[in-house]
Amino acid sequence: MSLPPFHLAFPVDNLAAARAFYGGVMGCAEGRSSEEWIDFDFHGHQIVAHLAPGKAGDTASNLVDGHGVPVPHFGLVLDMARWEALAERLKAAGTEFVIEPTIRFKGQAGEQATMFLRDPAGNALEFKAFADRGQLFAT
Repeated sequence: MSLPPFHLAFPVDNLAAARAFYGGVMGCAEGRSSEEWIDFDFHGHQIVAHLAPGKAGDTASNLVDGHGVPVPHFGLVLDMARWEALAERLKAAGTEFVIEPTIRFKGQAGEQATMFLRDPAGNALEFKAFADRGQLFAT
């Protein structure tokens, strides 16, 4: 199944820090930009960091499989090899994880590798992978 690219605009409080994180640490190619926003290629999807001081970060969390998951958050479902490579890249960059790379729902429907982190503005991101991608919507 081919999915159309999604577009997500989100607030940041410092464009230089966003550029260093999304472009440098995450390896996202930069697209168009201005003094107020930057487009990034987020694995084929368009994300846009908009300068909005004081508006970034989460306001709540929910308990999921024993971990406090930040709400709101966004991210990607990667294949396992890309997830593992990203986890290693983030660890090598000294990333502080909200939830360290781990396996969630082990032995249950929907078993997945997951990790949570924050960008420099405090926005929460989740990256996950499934050994069996058919488990993405398992109940």
